[in-house]
Amino acid sequence: MSWFESLILGLVQGLTEFLPVSSSAHLRLTAAFSGWEDPGAAFTAITQIGTEAAVLIYFRKDIGRILSAWTRSLYDKAWRKDHDARMGWLVIVGSIPIGVLGVTLKDQIVGPFRDLRITATMLIVVGVIMGIADRIAARDETGGRHRAAKERKTLKELGVRDGLIFGICQAMALVPGVSRSGATITGGLFMGYSREAAARYSFLLAIPAVLASGLFELNDAMDTGHVSWGPTIFATVIAFVSGYAVIAWFMKFISTKSFMPFVWYRVALGIVIVALVTFGVLSPHAAESAGG
Repeated sequence: MSWFESLILGLVQGLTEFLPVSSSAHLRLTAAFSGWEDPGAAFTAITQIGTEAAVLIYFRKDIGRILSAWTRSLYDKAWRKDHDARMGWLVIVGSIPIGVLGVTLKDQIVGPFRDLRITATMLIVVGVIMGIADRIAARDETGGRHRAAKERKTLKELGVRDGLIFGICQAMALVPGVSRSGATITGGLFMGYSREAAARYSFLLAIPAVLASGLFELNDAMDTGHVSWGPTIFATVIAFVSGYAVIAWFMKFISTKSFMPFVWYRVALGIVIVALVTFGVLSPHAAESAGG
């Protein structure tokens, strides 16, 4: 991988990780459109450490409170009713599905799941589902001619059942084209949560899953040596900087705006990919990489 490739791919990772458009799909597509080798699942996982570092810094006050309350709840029963302590346990509960499926489906994640036809299908299907969820949320928030506006749930109402459902939605993002934030936020909207509450829990829920995945791939890459370390570290830093800017923008955007622009973008991109693969412009399969 060249330094220019790492610059572009790092920017793509940072700009798309927190938007409901699938960062793994965009990394795969950027390489395909540019005629580069597929950066691979290992590159994606390692550069996500950079974007998760941005989450840790942006939500540092929330994370600090949650960790403090959760730690106290381990030895003081009185703290177990605290909202922040409960949130710590719910992040653990919500991380179970992706942990189990990530290990179980590892071979599929680095192989068959990276087929562009699957990516295109997921972009379109999840985009349509996201659009339906967004319409339901908008209807509740604004009401209508014959119905009053409906209060959407906050994270204070989050329980074990909903936490697991959020976690299952997050696990779907193991398939490129789904989008971690897109799947979890969509699941949250269907369960009646506000856009901001669903997004906030989505970002917090991603921390253990993404860091664990990134560290696992990092350790594996150190053992095998199949990673271009300089460009990969450079891409991770670029992903951190651009990712932080996107988080700040996205959290403001979702408080007042609809997700429909992302829905139309996903569907349009999916259709374009289907057309390009059908007419032989793009190969549906990743180019083999000898050096990561």
